[in-house]
Amino acid sequence: MSVAEKIDFQSLAENSADILCCTGMDGVLHYVSPASVEILGWKPEEMAGKILDDFILPEDVPLLAAAFATQGQSATVRMRKKDGPSAWMECHARLARHSISGEPKEYVVVMRDITDHKILEEKLSALVLTDGPKGLLNAHAFQGALDQEWKRALRGGSQLSLLMIDIVRLKESNRESEKQERDAWVRAVATAVSGVVRTTDFVARHGGTEIAVILPSADTAGAVQVAEKVRSAVQSLESPDGEEKESGWLIANIGVATALARHGESMKMPETLLLAANHTLEKAKVEGQTCCAWQVGLVHFGGLIWPTPAK
Repeated sequence: MSVAEKIDFQSLAENSADILCCTGMDGVLHYVSPASVEILGWKPEEMAGKILDDFILPEDVPLLAAAFATQGQSATVRMRKKDGPSAWMECHARLARHSISGEPKEYVVVMRDITDHKILEEKLSALVLTDGPKGLLNAHAFQGALDQEWKRALRGGSQLSLLMIDIVRLKESNRESEKQERDAWVRAVATAVSGVVRTTDFVARHGGTEIAVILPSADTAGAVQVAEKVRSAVQSLESPDGEEKESGWLIANIGVATALARHGESMKMPETLLLAANHTLEKAKVEGQTCCAWQVGLVHFGGLIWPTPAK
């Protein structure tokens, strides 16, 4: 830079709400603007002389390296604050060259704090993919998870099971107040289900009174065991409104389906698996069988029903 350019840069940097910094080709910071204090809590002199990567969460370092390697590309990374949680920063890097030789000289990096934007983005994403305050996956997120887990099963040649649970409330009336209470007890059941499955399983709201559970790598026997845990959880469930209920105030109808992934399997299989689970759920409702199972092609079907009998 010429003397005039250095003066203009310093004036711009010192009055910018963004952090402007310069690093050598080795990544060592040799200039940091004053905005670093307000945004990150670090004084410029505390950052200067250190490598920029030292202030970035390790898992995000490759993202910034890619931005450095590709001119004009930005990177969103998390930077360590001196005190408190990390901050989301949008970083733009530009390579500066010697005015005479044209050789690379340094990187000029502009870092903008987008933490508030990311928090809002995550909240909006949660609203799109979850069903209310309990964080339960909604039907849209369920379909995405089902597709993803089937592809994973195909790659590993493993199995994928699915539970479809329909909750029936006994002595339910058609009064508007009763309809308004439906969400409360369906969510209560979903919470109970979430408490008995693995952390790798997915629980989703699927329709008015239906709950779906994706069980990666689970065979039919494993899915039946989970269904038994669900039955037990529903049987011991208390009314979400705190009122005393007779034993058997809810019935859980459960459909179980398992797909075995094999090479060349149609990618439409997740839809087939969902249809199979719904089919066995309907069969369980109509026939009331304790357990029925059969096999069609590469897909294993099983239907289970465990009503909680009223005493």
